[in-house]
Parts: sequence; C-alpha cells; structure tokens
Amino acid sequence: MIWDALIACYLFLAGMGAGAFALGAIAGWGKDPAPTMKKVGFIVGPVAVAVGTLLLVVDAHAGLQNPLRFFYLITNLNSVMAWGVIILSVFLVVAVIDLTLLLVKKETPKWLDGIGVALALCVAAYTGVLLGDAGAAFPLWNMAVLPVLFVVSAASTGIAVVALATHLLAPAEVGRVALLKRAGLVLPLVEGALVIVLLAVTAGASGSAAAAGQASVAALVSGPYAVAFWLGFVVLGLALPFALELVRARKGAAAPERSVGADVAHDGSGKTLALVGDAGVLVGGFMLRYLVVMAALPVAFM
Repeated sequence: MIWDALIACYLFLAGMGAGAFALGAIAGWGKDPAPTMKKVGFIVGPVAVAVGTLLLVVDAHAGLQNPLRFFYLITNLNSVMAWGVIILSVFLVVAVIDLTLLLVKKETPKWLDGIGVALALCVAAYTGVLLGDAGAAFPLWNMAVLPVLFVVSAASTGIAVVALATHLLAPAEVGRVALLKRAGLVLPLVEGALVIVLLAVTAGASGSAAAAGQASVAALVSGPYAVAFWLGFVVLGLALPFALELVRARKGAAAPERSVGADVAHDGSGKTLALVGDAGVLVGGFMLRYLVVMAALPVAFM
C-alpha cells in the first residue's frame, strides 16, 4: 500500500473543509442570511484544508524534511499532485481573505464568495483525482467514480460539521438555509448509490485488474474491513443520519405551524436527533476515505 491512514485524514479534512466553506458562502446568499453559519463555514473551511494540506506534505516526505523536493513537485505541471497543491494553495488564499473581510467588515463580496465556492469544488474533486490518478494500478480508485463520490461526501461532511456547530451556537439559523432541508435525505442516497457503482465497477474489472478488483471489494464487504464498512460507513455514516433526518422531517410535517428554525431551536429531541445525525455523517465520511485507501489492492502485473 502506497498510502495509509495519514492520507485518509487529509482526504477527509480537505473534503470536509471544502464543503464547509461552500455552505458558509451559501448561508450568506439567501433572503434570510445565517451569519453564524457563514462564520462557522468560513472558519472551518480554511482551517481543515490547511491541516489536511500539511498532512499531505508530511506524507510526501517533503516540506521541512526536503524543501527542494517540494519545490520540484509544485513546478512539475505534468503532475496531478502539483496541480492539487496549486488548487489547495489558491483556495486557502481566497478563503483567508474572505474570512478576514468577514471578521473586519462583517460582510464579504458575493463575487469573492463565488470564486471560493468554485475553488472548494475543485478541492473536493481533487481528493478523488489524487487517488484516481493511480487507478490503473488500483482498481478501487476508479477515476470515473471516485471524484464524484468524494465531492458528494465533501458536501455531506461539510454540511454536517457546520450544521453541528450551528445547532450548538445559533440553532434558530439552521432552518434559514433551504439547502439543508433536503440535503440530509438526498445526499446519503446519492452517496450510497455511488458506492454501489464503485464496488460494481471495481468487482467487474477485467484483464489483469480483475483479481485485484474482486479482492478489494471482498475485503470491504466480507473481509477484514467488513465491520468498518457495514457498521462505520453504511450504518453510522448513511443509514442512521438518513433515518434521523426522516424522523425530523416527519415531525416537522406534523407541526406545520412551526418553522423549521423554531422547531430546531425549541424542540430538544429534534436538536438531539440533528446532532447525532451530523456526528454520524462525520464518522461515515472519514470511514469512507479510510476504507477506500486501505482496502485498495494493486494489480499484480506479470
């Protein structure tokens, strides 16, 4: 295995940070903005991506250990990792500028927020491209599926971490962002469907990749990573948050005279369900990346 749990932490933090920043920007665009949610997203975004990038540098054995190697890495524009570092760096610059303006002026220009959201999407996609670039050697790291899967998961984890903090700091704001009303029901289904596609494509690999692909899928669904896959990812990361969000949605439908924000603010059980669901999404988001990294087996070229 060329990567381990350290790179899984990078993939998780970068994706979560990108999703958090994007949600923070969106929270400030509506007719009824959510300032606390925006601030949380703008803080979590650059901090998580910066820590994740540091882990990536450490994993590459560059930076402080070998500065020249890191310099040569980012100047080699034929390298996927070089473009990734450039994207991460530009995103961090834009995100820090946005956060500074927010803290000083209490508002940010929409055009700058839009650039940040576009860069956040690139950061989230890159976390899948980084692995997918080696997909020919590791069938599980399929370039056609993995970037899309990681973007969806980045949206889920970014929303979860910002919503979790907002539930604790300013619960009435949660209902102001229309995106959150359906994301908890839609994203787990999309993510689950993409995982099924990834496993099917990997198991169906042909030629020299067939054995490695089938072994990787077997390791996940019935082998050494089965407990982590079914319990940590499927149950805690997908099924539990979806079920809790469905319960909250039905409770809200049963009391139409109360707004979603008021329901979250005043209904203690609803708040508890939301916090548990958000925590489950974060657990599942990390487990997804950890399992994709650790269960991938290389093609045995003869």
